[in-house]
Formats: sequence, C-alpha cells, structure tokens
Amino acid sequence: MSELLHDRVVLVTGGGSGLGAAICRELAAESAIVVAADLRVGGAEEVVRGINDRGGRAIALTADVGEAAQGQALVDRTLEQFGRLDVLINNAGTDVTLPLDELSIEQWDRVLRTNLRGPFLLAKAVLPTMKRRGFGHIVNIASTAARRTWPNASAYHASKWGLLGLSHALHSELRPYGIKVTAVIVGGMKTPFLLDRFPDIDVSTLQDPTVVARAVCFAVRQPQETVIPEIMVLPMRETSWP
Repeated sequence: MSELLHDRVVLVTGGGSGLGAAICRELAAESAIVVAADLRVGGAEEVVRGINDRGGRAIALTADVGEAAQGQALVDRTLEQFGRLDVLINNAGTDVTLPLDELSIEQWDRVLRTNLRGPFLLAKAVLPTMKRRGFGHIVNIASTAARRTWPNASAYHASKWGLLGLSHALHSELRPYGIKVTAVIVGGMKTPFLLDRFPDIDVSTLQDPTVVARAVCFAVRQPQETVIPEIMVLPMRETSWP
C-alpha cells in the first residue's frame, strides 16, 4: 500500500476490461479510490465488485468519452460523490485495422473521437478543479504506435501520435499550476484489444497488462516535486519496437 496514493480519487476511462481493469485493480490495491468508467458499464461494474469485495473503494460509471457532455458528467459525478478528483487516466481506446482505401470516414472519425478527442475533452473537464487546488495528475495511455508505424492502422497511428503530442504539450502548459501530465507508451499486451482482433498472434511476445498497470501506479505515486513526462513499457520480445 502506498501512502502517496491513499485516498486519492482516480478516474480511469476504459476501466471495464484489459489494461483499464488492471489499472483499476492495482490502484485499489494501493488504497486509491477508483472510478471505473466504460462505454459498456457491465465490465466496469464487474471490476468494481471485485475491488469492493476485497475491501477496496470503487464505483462504476458509464460514458462515451468522445461526447463532451458525457465526459463532463463523469467528472461532475466524481466530484459530487468524493469532493475531489486527483488523477485522470485516459485509457479508453479503439482501433479499426484496415488499409486506407477500405477505411470509411466514419471509422476514421470513431477512432480519433475515442483515442484523441476523448482525452482532450476529459482533460478540459478536470482542469478547473485541478487548477483551483494546484494539484492533479493526467495520465494518457499511448502506444508504440505513437513512435513507429505498420500497415493498415492509419487512424490508430494518427490518434496515438496526436495523443503523445497532446500529452507533452499539456506537460509544458500545466506544470506552472502544479498539475502533472504523463504519457505511458505501451507495447503489446495480453488483452482483448489485441487477442480478439488477432487470434493468431504469438502471445509469448506480449506482456501481462498488470505489469503495465504497476508502471502507471509508479508514475502516479511520485512525490509532488517530481513528474515523469513519459514512460515506455515493453515486453522483452516486443514485435512493434526495435
């Protein structure tokens, strides 16, 4: 248990499965108060039940992070319930794996809406309360797709490169207000995000999302005088990074 995370209120988007669920569980184990938000609230509710059954504190909320009103409602509900919001973890993400000539405009918009517009909207929503307190932390879950490219993932690459740029821009902009911003560049994980779309993938080249979640907790638990602007977490046999 970390004293630095004790009673910190943390909002995790995409908290109902995969890395988001692992982050919620690890934060709760460090005695943080967890708000697990997901478009499919059933998964978030299951994660929250498990946390509360083990003596943690968590609630589940539903939201489409790409919708401004719903993002604001997430923040408002969290503030109403707990009186503050200390950490925002922008983890919700999606992808469409198609070559550009087969990728529809609607599919492009959906990926950018979730992966880039969502973090932008949530960051805007949390800033007033964080600025008033002179304290807060925004964590953006990026990907090796923000550093190099492969075929048939143009929308995903565009969204993650944009998210990495947004993270570093906000790091520069918000430091004077005592607000930290961290980008977490993640390599391949054993999560439904990959396994459901690529059933033939070699799982031995992937990492457990719990390991990445622990790295996220490490970044968040740093003392107030220290910030980690960027961290990369790769499996030893990572195929998407040299």
